[in-house]
Amino acid sequence: MRQILDLHIHSKYSRACSKSLDLQSIAQTCETRGIDIISTSDFTHPKWFVHMKDSLVEDTEGIYKLKDGSSKTKFIIGTEVASIKKHKDKTRRIHLLIFAPSLEVAEKFNNTLTKKGFNLRSDGRPILGITSKQILELMLEIDERMMMIPAHAWTPWFGIFGSKGGYEKLEDAFEELTPYVRAVETGLSSDPIMNWRVSSLDNITLISNSDAHSLPKLGREANVFDFNSEKDITYTEIKRIIDEKDRKKFLHTLEFFPEEGKYHYDGHMSCNFSCAPEETKKLKGLCPKCGKKLIIGVENRVFELADRTLAEAKVAGKKQIPYKSIVPLVEVIAGTYSCGVNTKRVSEVYEKLIQNFPNEFFILLEADLLKISDVVGKDLAGAIERVRSGNIFVKPGYDGVFGEVKFFQDK
Repeated sequence: MRQILDLHIHSKYSRACSKSLDLQSIAQTCETRGIDIISTSDFTHPKWFVHMKDSLVEDTEGIYKLKDGSSKTKFIIGTEVASIKKHKDKTRRIHLLIFAPSLEVAEKFNNTLTKKGFNLRSDGRPILGITSKQILELMLEIDERMMMIPAHAWTPWFGIFGSKGGYEKLEDAFEELTPYVRAVETGLSSDPIMNWRVSSLDNITLISNSDAHSLPKLGREANVFDFNSEKDITYTEIKRIIDEKDRKKFLHTLEFFPEEGKYHYDGHMSCNFSCAPEETKKLKGLCPKCGKKLIIGVENRVFELADRTLAEAKVAGKKQIPYKSIVPLVEVIAGTYSCGVNTKRVSEVYEKLIQNFPNEFFILLEADLLKISDVVGKDLAGAIERVRSGNIFVKPGYDGVFGEVKFFQDK
């Protein structure tokens, strides 16, 4: 029983996030996307937690659904926190995904943080002035079934391996508790093959999620699991699949082309300048326009920590969970017709597709191309075929600027 999971999103109580992000709207959007299980997000925020308790009821062990029965979407209790603390002679700014096996355990975690004086009301993703290891210690004291996964592991500012304040390996952060961290999130700017270049991650499960700050971004990355039946979709089973890297049950991840991520290359947004790691080396890490240090992106940081060539990574990847690269459907439509993703034409074509096919993931991954052509024309069908085969061009993103996707070669 195939299920698509997006385990990292945000609510309307997180900074710079859409006010449309309530549980009912999230659930309905998931059905359009084809997402089966999604994180509740932001369970540490008091107002959001009340919304969760009012709106959700347990369906199977540790997995929830809307009380009003308005959607088939399932929820897992999850959140993201920021650990900002000096550790080993460097200020570490690390974002961490945290999951709880029940609302009751999540509430205990929240109460513990409140008693320690942390402000949970200011942001859906609260800043905790303790190390990542200390947060993990609190979780394990409350309930050993809680799960921690470092978020967007390679991003410069808040990744566990990021160029700004990150570590070189998990053991540096978690020390003797490292065995409790069984997965990392690759983030939009890296994909599994980049991570396979780092042999210390061989026994770590790589997951991918949207980190959505608005409804349209839900599912831009995701995970595909296989369950025996509906009753087997439980928190314990999801945690087991991740912990054990069960390749029979964890079928693959759905990935951004990493170049499209907004921290893939090195560069300066203010100077409109970006470059590959090789060019950064020639420039001695300095922007040729302003002379200041470039923001070092994900590809460069992976190269720095890698102990395998790309060819060796491909061999190592044969023992890892596979992945498929996708481009969000609205971007494919916009690129095909050379217009913005928020234009009327994109909206009309998108709605026409959704009316004729089960959901967005089905269109991107499975739908018959001839049928797509019959519904919306051969140009869009051709663009989807190019995405499936990887026959596209992406101008890499950098320093907070998303990459640009091209489906058809121009002059």
